[in-house]
Amino acid sequence: MLRKEVMRMTTQSENILELENVKVQIHSNKDVLEITEGVSFELKKGETLGIVGESGCGKSITALSIIGLLPENAEVAEGSIKLKGEDLLTLSQDEYRQLRGKEISMIFQDPMTSLNPVYTIGFQIEELLKEHTNIPKEEYKEEVINLLRLVSIPRPEEIIHDYPHQLSGGMRQRVMIAMGLACDPEILIADEPTTALDVTIQAQIIDIMKNLQEELNMSTLFITHDLGVVAEICDRVVVMYAGQIVEQASVDELFDNPKHPYTKGLMKSIPKIGEYKEKLHSIEGSVPQLHEIKGGCRFADRCSMAMEKCFEKAPPMFETKGNTKTRCWLFEEQVKIGATK
Repeated sequence: MLRKEVMRMTTQSENILELENVKVQIHSNKDVLEITEGVSFELKKGETLGIVGESGCGKSITALSIIGLLPENAEVAEGSIKLKGEDLLTLSQDEYRQLRGKEISMIFQDPMTSLNPVYTIGFQIEELLKEHTNIPKEEYKEEVINLLRLVSIPRPEEIIHDYPHQLSGGMRQRVMIAMGLACDPEILIADEPTTALDVTIQAQIIDIMKNLQEELNMSTLFITHDLGVVAEICDRVVVMYAGQIVEQASVDELFDNPKHPYTKGLMKSIPKIGEYKEKLHSIEGSVPQLHEIKGGCRFADRCSMAMEKCFEKAPPMFETKGNTKTRCWLFEEQVKIGATK
């Protein structure tokens, strides 16, 4: 079933997903707090876009807003989220339910909380096929086995009868990837899919996802805090901090020439092979809580290059050299100079 063995022949020039100035708010008691603000980016057909940042930066909330699974006390207050030109925020709950799994699928960080412990692996994948495909009932079993084989699960004919607790963490994550691909989605969102796994299994999962993306020419939104994974699998990168995007660039440009001080701090934190340090670099301080966010640049309190202006006025996104965008006052003059030439 998966693309009938035919790969989608598309170029990375057409946007399949577009977010424009998305603001997500959460209602807490009598307060209304912003979780994300002004989030804008696009995902192209056949592209893998990485979203990186520390915990609490708004990565997962952004993903949940796309797939329509925000908590009950949260909402998209402003902006638009367009899939192939259609604003998803105008859909009813029933319409969104039909879209999930079929047009957009999501792999969550912890498969044990996503898989139902009382049903077999085969049954749970079959339920997806029943809901979103027109496959004849007699072909369900064969299709489930093919999906498990696609994600390199050994003995799929036996595994379909197993329950989630009988599988290792890596095997459960492969099952989640198979479920994500079951209905041939246009977009696959992977939210920290390797975080809970050991390094060896992480590498295997990354290889599987990379190979599947190339084979199926699928658009992928890959959420992680691991820049090593970003370098391995992504084409472009969005860096988030405290609910805002602070930098956008191609993966090569980001690693060769990071611009925002926060991105530079993340890069310095990556251990390098052959380089010994008693203590790895770390960015001082922590991501502010929602109620702690002030005016000005949200990173200013942790930035060694902060100026007085940074604490007084929030910077916009500046388009900088290398076809990148950066939310930092340090680039204001460079942009002005470039505009006058």
